[in-house]
Amino acid sequence: MFRGVSSIHLDDKGRLAVPTRYRAELDECCDNQLVITVGLDKCLLLYPLPEFEDIERKLVQLPALNQQAKRLQRLLIGHAAECQLDSQGRCLIPEPLRRFALLEKRVALIGQGNKFELWDEDTWNRSRDEWIETERLGDNADLPPELGTLSL
Repeated sequence: MFRGVSSIHLDDKGRLAVPTRYRAELDECCDNQLVITVGLDKCLLLYPLPEFEDIERKLVQLPALNQQAKRLQRLLIGHAAECQLDSQGRCLIPEPLRRFALLEKRVALIGQGNKFELWDEDTWNRSRDEWIETERLGDNADLPPELGTLSL
């Protein structure tokens, strides 16, 4: 399980050094093979290869005439790029994906259980603060029943 926020500096070639605390798990679960694709927010999603393959199988089985299914396939599969962590735990983020997520130097790697989100650090901080404020002011009426008893 991947959790936590890490502030990371992309190098001049656009490589991300995965924090040491995740490297053994990535080696074990996917032999350091990741898939990077776009997220629905202005971020990238980093999946261990087997996790992405599960999602990909489900996406390609969706009805071909369903417009939402086609959009998701185009976004998630169409932008997917495989990468391998090198011996120093780095992976190259392809330039078109960096451009999509507005990634330059400072990025935030957010553990999301079975995957990571990769954000421009300033965008992440602004979004996080907005979400906290929204939740602070909200009545939690939209929470699914499973989370209804969750107190933050």
